[in-house]
Order: sequence, then structure tokens, then C-alpha cells
Amino acid sequence: MFGWIVRIVMALAGVVTGWFVAREAANFGLFQMVVAILLLVFFVAVAAFWPSLAGLLRNRREPEDRANP
Repeated sequence: MFGWIVRIVMALAGVVTGWFVAREAANFGLFQMVVAILLLVFFVAVAAFWPSLAGLLRNRREPEDRANP
């Protein structure tokens, strides 16, 4: 299971890195690893702060409901 997660993150990182660096470049692997780490940090941050993010989104929608009684 951990191998699947690593493969998915590395595939996403390869796509994103391919937008900015040529695949034939000698440092493509280095940039791919940096992008993979940034993606991993982003996913962990979203998972860690999901309850507060969902609360903010929910509170943003409530004033519209209150305006139309």
C-alpha cells in the first residue's frame, strides 16, 4: 500500500516537473523529488487542517442562508 502512494505521488511529481524541466535534463530526478516532497507536504497539511478548513467554508456559506429568511 505504501508503494502505491509513493508511485502516485511520484507520477504526479513527474507530470508537474515535466511542465518546467525537460525529461532529458540531468537534474530532472532532483527536481522531481523536490516537487514530490512539496506535494506530500501539501497533502499532509490539507489532511491536518481539514476540520478547520471545512469549518471556514461552512461559515462562509451561512450568511447567505440567513439573508433569505
